Amino acid sequence: MSKKWRFLIGVGLIGLAALAGLVFYGRSLWVPVYQDMTGIKQTVEGVLADYGGPARARLEPYFQAAGVAYPPPKIALLGIKDSATLELWAQTPAGWAFIRTYPIKALSGTAGPKRLEGDRQVPEGFYGIAGLNPNSAFHLSMKLNYPNAFDLQHAAAEQRHQPGSNIFIHGKAQSVGCLAMGDEAIEELFVLAATIGKTNIAVAIAPSDPRLKPLPNHAQPPWVAELYQHLTGYFRQFRRTVG
Repeated sequence: MSKKWRFLIGVGLIGLAALAGLVFYGRSLWVPVYQDMTGIKQTVEGVLADYGGPARARLEPYFQAAGVAYPPPKIALLGIKDSATLELWAQTPAGWAFIRTYPIKALSGTAGPKRLEGDRQVPEGFYGIAGLNPNSAFHLSMKLNYPNAFDLQHAAAEQRHQPGSNIFIHGKAQSVGCLAMGDEAIEELFVLAATIGKTNIAVAIAPSDPRLKPLPNHAQPPWVAELYQHLTGYFRQFRRTVG
C-alpha cells in the first residue's frame, strides 16, 4: 500500500473517530440543532403517552414489594456520590418507605460541593426539581434548582461570581456535573415526577452515605461542615427495615 493511501486511510479513520466522539460526547451541541432543524419537539404529555405505561410497569413492582401505593404523594431522591447510587423513597402515613436503588451511570468530580462553573463537580446539598425537560439532549431530564439559596449565600461570601448552573438528573451515561441515570431509569423518574408534580420531590446529594460513616471534612470551609451536619441529620430519617 502506497504512502498516499495509508495517509488517506489514516485521515479517514481520524475523521470517523472525531465524528463518533461528537455524536457520543457532543450531544448537548448537536441534539438541540437537530431538533430545531427537524422541528421534532416532545412535550411532557407526549412523554407520558410514549413512556408512561412501560415505565410504570417497571416501577410498580418495587412499590408493591414495599407495600406502597403507586403513585405516592411525595418522593425523596438520595444521591450518594462515592457509591454512584440514587435511592428512591416514597412518603407514606407511617413515614418514608424505601422503594429501590438506581445505579448512577456516570457522575463527574470528587467529594465536595460544587463551587464554580466548569469545575465538573456534582453539587452536594438539598435541592428541588426546577423543571422537567422532555427535549433533553440526554433523552429526558429533570433540572435541579442549583444554585439554591444556601449555595448563593456562600458563593457571595467567597466572591465566587459564577457558581455554576444547569445541573440535571438525566438519561444516557455522560456527565459534567450531572447525575446520568441511563434511559430506562430517567423514564421511570420522569414519569413519576410528572405524575406527582415536581413540587413533591426532594433531592439530597451527599459525598458518601452518612448513615454508614461520618462525612469527610478535610480542609473544607466551615460552611461545608454545617452542610454535612444537615445532610447527616436528613439522611438518618431514611432507614431501611429488614424482614
